[in-house]
Amino acid sequence: VQLQASGGGLVQPGGSLKLSCTASGISSSNYAVGWYRQAPGKEREFVALTTRGGITNYPYSAKGRFTITSDNAKSTVYLQMNSLKPEDTAVYYCAAVQSVVIGYAPRETGEYDYWGRGTQVTVSS
Repeated sequence: VQLQASGGGLVQPGGSLKLSCTASGISSSNYAVGWYRQAPGKEREFVALTTRGGITNYPYSAKGRFTITSDNAKSTVYLQMNSLKPEDTAVYYCAAVQSVVIGYAPRETGEYDYWGRGTQVTVSS
């Protein structure tokens, strides 16, 4: 099982980026997928998740700005990030865990079995 996160880069405050997480070796339709980020000197924090049933969940910091979507045919989960702020600067990781329960919505890093390598997002003028 491999997860590949991509789409990071340098963007000005107020700008947008769309990250992709492509899975190989699994059928993403049977997995819950989450996005996390980690800034230097900080713990990895939850950004968004989509359950096997397509239910989404976000922390307060991301609500209204970030949107997670999935394309099961491509085994890819996306994270659209709008109105980016300098404090959004971090390495962004995607993670997956097989989900028997359609509504399983894992928010803790320890609940995920598979992690991608991460993609750097820098928000700066």
